[in-house]
Amino acid sequence: MRGGYPRALLDDSDNAAHLWLDDYIRTFLDRDIPQLGISIPAATLRRFWIMISHYHGQLLNYSELSRAFGVSDHTVRRYLEILEGTYMIRLLPPWYANVGKRLVKAPKLYIRDSGLFHALQTIQTIDQLEAHPKLGASWEGFAMEQVFAVLRPVSPFFWRTHAGTEVDLVWHDRGVAYGMEFKYADAPVMTRSMKNTLEDLHLAHLWVVYPGDQTYPIDDRVTVVPLSRIGVVGRFLECS
Repeated sequence: MRGGYPRALLDDSDNAAHLWLDDYIRTFLDRDIPQLGISIPAATLRRFWIMISHYHGQLLNYSELSRAFGVSDHTVRRYLEILEGTYMIRLLPPWYANVGKRLVKAPKLYIRDSGLFHALQTIQTIDQLEAHPKLGASWEGFAMEQVFAVLRPVSPFFWRTHAGTEVDLVWHDRGVAYGMEFKYADAPVMTRSMKNTLEDLHLAHLWVVYPGDQTYPIDDRVTVVPLSRIGVVGRFLECS
């Protein structure tokens, strides 16, 4: 709910944490951005940041963003580069593989800190988050950042075809392909998309990360694992 900034995480209440996050956003835009030599009005970049927070966990459409914000594609890309370069957002590129399928080629956008995402979306409590349409995307982004922190995958991607086959995270380790899905569900099960992804990308293993507490296989090469036990994946990779 509060993200990973210590002052927000350790605050006395959700309301106090939300106020701190709002102050952090304001300070970042009013002071930090100008100190980097970037001359964009704070109010403009704040509106843009709020707008792209609605794309959290979704494919990024540069033309759609430029039309909605009333600027050129070049300006949109510049604003995104600023926020990505200051570690506020993550642009996850698509994986290109010669598998004879029509592939999605747009990146996926994530607000890297879940607390900042909630502040941008004016979500202040757990009850508000649980009733919000971005609940699943919020958890996916949070879980993905924890995976990046623990596993540190080199050159991560996502995979999606126009036919609907997809996997949230793909990476290679010593020449072997692995995948990961993030499911905000009580008991994830095997899906056709997972089967197709295993075959299309020749994955050695696919993990389905969820907010539960049980680890269990759902296929020879697919394991459901709690986010709290993501270190199991790291040990698997070390032993492979």
